[in-house]
Amino acid sequence: MIVCVCNNVSEKKIHQAVAMGVSTMAELREQLDVGTCCGKCAGCARKIMRQCMDEQSSNASGFQNFIQQLHFQPNAVTA
Repeated sequence: MIVCVCNNVSEKKIHQAVAMGVSTMAELREQLDVGTCCGKCAGCARKIMRQCMDEQSSNASGFQNFIQQLHFQPNAVTA
């Protein structure tokens, strides 16, 4: 879906930017020029960015929980 018609910014491009570390609207504007022309897309772009960040943090939490469930046993050192 195209989010910013003025600068041809898609939802996919926003997802990719967030995956590369973008975490603020200022950074999103700088990277993609989203919201820099008429500004009507800024609210939608912000919402999509936040959803992407929430998805990333929930995926990271799930992985951390999985790691915590593993029980690592160090190898016994024999002398």
